[in-house]
Amino acid sequence: MALDQLTEMIQRCRVIPEDGFKVEDYEIFQKAGKNCLEEMKTAEILDIIKEEKNKVIIKCMGWNLLGPLIKIVLKKDKTSLQHCLSMLTHILELCSPKEVLLGLLEQIEDADMDKIAETIVLLLQPLQTVLLKLGKKKPPSVGMSLSTILNQISQLPVPYTQEQEEDDAHGLCQCCVALLTFTKPFVEEVQQSYTNKVVGDMEELRNELLKFCIKCLSNPLLHAQLEKVPEVADEMPMRRVATEIVEILCCTGESLPALIFHRLLSKKEEPGFLEEDAKYSKDSLACLSYLIFVQHMGMDKFPLVFSPEFILHCNILHIETLMKRKEESVLSKALDLFEKTLLRTNQNSVTVQFLEITCFLSVPQRTKGLQIFQLYIDIFDVEGKHKLFRCLLEVSHHAGVEGYIIQNIKKQIDLALKPDNGNLWFSGAALLPLLRLVLFLPQGPETDLLQNLDRIMESLNLLRYLLIRDKEYDNQTGIWTELYKIEDNFLKPLHTGLNMSKAHYEAELKNTKENKKHRESKEENPLCTLSVAGEKLPNMTTEMQLQVLQSAMFTFDLIESVLARIEEIIEVKAKK
Repeated sequence: MALDQLTEMIQRCRVIPEDGFKVEDYEIFQKAGKNCLEEMKTAEILDIIKEEKNKVIIKCMGWNLLGPLIKIVLKKDKTSLQHCLSMLTHILELCSPKEVLLGLLEQIEDADMDKIAETIVLLLQPLQTVLLKLGKKKPPSVGMSLSTILNQISQLPVPYTQEQEEDDAHGLCQCCVALLTFTKPFVEEVQQSYTNKVVGDMEELRNELLKFCIKCLSNPLLHAQLEKVPEVADEMPMRRVATEIVEILCCTGESLPALIFHRLLSKKEEPGFLEEDAKYSKDSLACLSYLIFVQHMGMDKFPLVFSPEFILHCNILHIETLMKRKEESVLSKALDLFEKTLLRTNQNSVTVQFLEITCFLSVPQRTKGLQIFQLYIDIFDVEGKHKLFRCLLEVSHHAGVEGYIIQNIKKQIDLALKPDNGNLWFSGAALLPLLRLVLFLPQGPETDLLQNLDRIMESLNLLRYLLIRDKEYDNQTGIWTELYKIEDNFLKPLHTGLNMSKAHYEAELKNTKENKKHRESKEENPLCTLSVAGEKLPNMTTEMQLQVLQSAMFTFDLIESVLARIEEIIEVKAKK
């Protein structure tokens, strides 16, 4: 029925000139053609398309068959597949490139989630053929095509582990590799124009390729595993894609330093137009910085004239951008970029002025790795270290971080007290503001001693060190003139807090032991809950609860013993 209807319409329209077709002719061709394809009459439709007498009709209407045609190809039916591919080839040759382009992009946009990768891989070659037919008018169409494809690819989960990438269950890796092949003739065209110094004609196409690369950097590359796998001979697909994206940027005349340093050098404060924002996406530029400085992609095209301090200044902005994300794949890139950037920077070379930049203080607060944190501390000169410690102690709410900072303060004081050191920032009057931040209890006697254990123990160790190392008659650190304040603000409140905490935990311990005896007499062993250091612990047995309480009592004894040693030193000094 459908084939008869289509044949009748074709025969009737053969005698009509190209501009004489009516709307109903297009509707009959589309509907009848679609029904014929769904009935798998592919051989008959191929004959109609190949018939020379039908050339004008197919030229005007053939692109309407793209939708049902592609659906059949995706079914991979062996009897009809070759017919359909031949039909697709004829439609590409005969029909208007613009109409075919829109038809192909529509199929990519409308693809079901489980068919996105397959549809894209199938249609990239036809799409490339159509675009190349457009000649100098192609740049907007190339941009539209790349944008449509990337929007669809962005819906696919990004493989993160090597196993996921090798499995490529959702086809993202296959899509990305195929997409690079798709862009190759356009890249070569732009590259050739630069070689021949005829840039003007290619500027629009170059910009479309730049936008494509920038978009790829933010997704999928920002979320992908891009480390080189030593035991794998060939590069993993996503790493190969990243390498090619950097290469495209270089081939199309884009300056890598101009991109990497754009955020630092740009004077623009207000958000720009959408196109400008897309070109300088923060996530994309941060990913590019990671590829260059961590994975060394494009490093051979990166001038070696920039100082490590300047690169640090630029990269700290990219690191801050990555640190704001919550995905593990992105945070790991931030830490890697931070570490590599710090290793490039000479110790004691960064001046205090860098700390005027907000992110120089915000980034280390998010750094979990102590090794990286130490590298960050080491790059500053003594004045910079002094300000860094002071600022971080004022804003930090993490006892472990604060304890680590106090360790570093002790190291700097030890260096300052050595003969002929000339370090004025960690001795005398300059040191006192730091000591006042260190030697006090955040909430006085009410301070949770277990939660703040790292800070308290490091503070006590620092105080003990100062009292032993800095003789009273030298008083190079000012500790002896400041001692009465330290006793009022730190030692006495700590004593009170210790007594309160020990009394509370002793009572809790006694009560738990009594409850245990009572339950044992009734042969019960229920679960119970306990809060330590402000944190509610999981349900535990009475035996486990007793262990926690005894551990807390041991901690209090440890604090008390160090505190007693400090008071003993002070008392001995006072008698002299």
